[in-house]
Amino acid sequence: MRKLLMVAAFGVYSLLRLPLYAQQIDAAFGVSTLVAPSSSSASGDHAAQTISGGAYPGFSGDFLLRHAFGVGGELYWRASQSIYQGFQPFRPILWDFNGVWAPPLGRSAAAELEGGIGAQSVRFYNSDFLCGFAGCTNYTSSNHFMGHFGGGIRFYVHGNLFVRPEAHVYLVHNNIEFSSSHEERFGVSIGYSLNRER
Repeated sequence: MRKLLMVAAFGVYSLLRLPLYAQQIDAAFGVSTLVAPSSSSASGDHAAQTISGGAYPGFSGDFLLRHAFGVGGELYWRASQSIYQGFQPFRPILWDFNGVWAPPLGRSAAAELEGGIGAQSVRFYNSDFLCGFAGCTNYTSSNHFMGHFGGGIRFYVHGNLFVRPEAHVYLVHNNIEFSSSHEERFGVSIGYSLNRER
């Protein structure tokens, strides 16, 4: 966990320095849903439990550095808790860092393709509080490394304000709590671009 926090801190530090060099900065808020194989399709060590469904609000942003190439990140979480195996409340959180390619498609649109790595953190909620050196919580987390691939099209509806329909694929390592190691996220985001070239 300490290594993961150090990598995340270095990533945040690097992202904070990037605006000094960025040609374009994009930030967006969106709502998506998650689609994954049903519980009846579980095989091998995978539990008969789907992670599908629910509304996933979240934030994304990127820094385009040169020739529409750059770096970005996303954070999405399930807005409401779901029920695991009929009794245990849980909530997935997905975050990732990506390489981004966002070539313009004329004056009022741009493609956005990205790929990278991140983690799926699933919080399983308890009625009792668990206390440790960092404080007390009412959940335990199951964290899994994941690969991420996604894309969308930014439609600039007014100046630098855009609407972006999007689709994403997550490949989650050792995701045995759920029926499959892959899941997809589909949604739409509203965002704004700074320093956009037209």
